[in-house]
Amino acid sequence: MRIRVVDAFAHRPFTGNPAGVVILDPEDGAGAAGFPEESWLQHVAAEVNLSETAFAHPLPPGGEADWALRWFTPTTEVDMCGHATLATAHVLHSTGAISGTVRFAARCGVLSATAHDDGTITLDFPTSPLTPVPVPDGVAKALGARVLAGYDTAAHIGDLVVELADEDTVRGLTPDIPALVGFAERGIIATAVAGRPNTGRAQEAEGDYDFVSRCFFPRVGIDEDPVTGSAHTALAPLWSERLGRTELTGLQASARSGLVRTSLRGERTLLTGRSFTVIDGELLTAP
Repeated sequence: MRIRVVDAFAHRPFTGNPAGVVILDPEDGAGAAGFPEESWLQHVAAEVNLSETAFAHPLPPGGEADWALRWFTPTTEVDMCGHATLATAHVLHSTGAISGTVRFAARCGVLSATAHDDGTITLDFPTSPLTPVPVPDGVAKALGARVLAGYDTAAHIGDLVVELADEDTVRGLTPDIPALVGFAERGIIATAVAGRPNTGRAQEAEGDYDFVSRCFFPRVGIDEDPVTGSAHTALAPLWSERLGRTELTGLQASARSGLVRTSLRGERTLLTGRSFTVIDGELLTAP
């Protein structure tokens, strides 16, 4: 059984967010009847030990989706994951398993991924509604920075979005990770408008961008996620309204860094990025 590691939302290999990708077929205990046992899926994700590992199997033709898709962190299954979806679509396209647009049936509904001639892939995800909320006591102290505003996404992705003063503040965060547990269903998204989009060595490598973010999810076993596609379904409406444009680019300013192009389409948000397969190997333990 093949297993791959794909750097998603990356501007070159070894940037972006690495995801494990396992493509299953009926001989692997999957297919129309479903996935292998959940315990096996979780064990594989724990062994891979990346922020998410995706498992996909083909569905019978004629339905609302072409492939079934699930995502696991090293400790739990999650409802939505952007970068591992992008990585899965990249594997399916790069191996010739599909062409054009592929539809995935996932816990959060049907998601689609469309490949383009320039090598990018666009994901079609549901937009995450934002509800302004008072910032919970302790969040600013745990982050180590003043918080300007807070937004709840519990109805969708389960994160608390906090706006900070500027890009340098977001980049300079050294949060107390254990202290962040419990403030949101999934985690904390810290964000600010871009302060220096066209200057500096890092920006020359990463390209231009409109806003920055960092994402902390210790509650699901991820202290800091390198690039979080699902977070941008909430960041896109926030910054599109603030900046007056529906087409934006976000930089997730983790140590690896990654770019996510966003296009706000009402109840849907398009997320576009590049991926690179960096490891292609064999999983020796079958379900």
